[in-house]
Amino acid sequence: MALESELELPDADFYAFEALLSDREQEKLAELREFLKTEVAPHAGQWWQDAYFPAELLPKLAALKLSTPVQQGYSPLFAGLVIAEMTRTDTSIATFFMVHHDLFVEALHAFGSAEQKDRLLDDALTLRITGAFALTEPDHGSDVAGGMETTAVRDGDTWILNGSKRWIGNGTFCDYMLLWAREPETGKVRGFLLDASLPGVHRTRIENKTALRTVQNADITLTGVRVAEADRLAGIDSFEDIKHLLRGSRIMVGWQAVGAQLAAVDIARAYAVERKQFGRPLASFQLVTEQLVRMLGNTVASTGMLARVSELERGGYPSAEAAGRPGGGLKPSGAGMAQAALAKSYASAKMRETVALGRSILGGNGIVTDYRMAKVFADAEAIYTYEGSYEINSLLVGRDITGISALR
Repeated sequence: MALESELELPDADFYAFEALLSDREQEKLAELREFLKTEVAPHAGQWWQDAYFPAELLPKLAALKLSTPVQQGYSPLFAGLVIAEMTRTDTSIATFFMVHHDLFVEALHAFGSAEQKDRLLDDALTLRITGAFALTEPDHGSDVAGGMETTAVRDGDTWILNGSKRWIGNGTFCDYMLLWAREPETGKVRGFLLDASLPGVHRTRIENKTALRTVQNADITLTGVRVAEADRLAGIDSFEDIKHLLRGSRIMVGWQAVGAQLAAVDIARAYAVERKQFGRPLASFQLVTEQLVRMLGNTVASTGMLARVSELERGGYPSAEAAGRPGGGLKPSGAGMAQAALAKSYASAKMRETVALGRSILGGNGIVTDYRMAKVFADAEAIYTYEGSYEINSLLVGRDITGISALR
């Protein structure tokens, strides 16, 4: 049976970033924590083992009214800490939340027509309908911008979609998916609010995952699917528009890396205090203490970087030109993929080290899911990979700071 500490230990938010929140935000974050403690934490391990998504949780999750927090007047820091706290309890539930709210609902806010918002937004905000984000393809992940093979051909007042998508979170059960396809005639990328029940849409769950087992990832096949022009996102005209969403999503995955580290610190610290070897607690051994402190340092550094990039994402990023090139100033908020990429790559690399150290502190108990560390350790690998691998994000940053692309 897993150990549960009865000691009052300092919180893993060692530099008190939460103190920067307003009173309203702190109260809301406390409400979220209580929800996660009672409704998610007791069951998350079993959901993960069974690869089961708890649809019955959705009305309770919707009642928190946390969809797209910045749209509701909350700060970017609060929005990030919401994702971190969800991940701290269960990475899979946080991933569901991000896919639905930070991609699907945000797309409605940013690119939906007045009619589309009237028709879908309220139901999406309250989780009466669920959404997915269908971009990645079987043969195109990092290179999907130039390699997208899914096609959309105009036929009067409809579009005919053909192609395949892969790794689509929420894809097995969503009501709608924001699906991306290329128009062969113009080469432009189009976005569609695809009703997942339409004829020609075939969905298959991806099995045998070793991470995010609760998340229902799907392979999607589209065969002659007819979509009304009214379901095309008129605000989408190129892949540059997709980057608006991906930048924000990349930052939120960085916050997931923070949340995974918070969980690892919580679990490893409690274990080190309670577990005794050679007649004394593990925490009394210098090497164990050094590992705990390194984990904490990684977590604090990652939190600081994500707090700053979240703030910048809403107000405009300093450009490379501002550091001395002609035309200095601020890029508008539509820019800044390099800053998002650095935050995600850095935080996810530190996360990988942190969860590995935590797993090591638990010894053999670190590889069984009775002790939460094994699940945190496994789920961290998905965070490290999605929304751009460490390598791709690093190349994006390198291109920004040198003006020379090493992408091939």
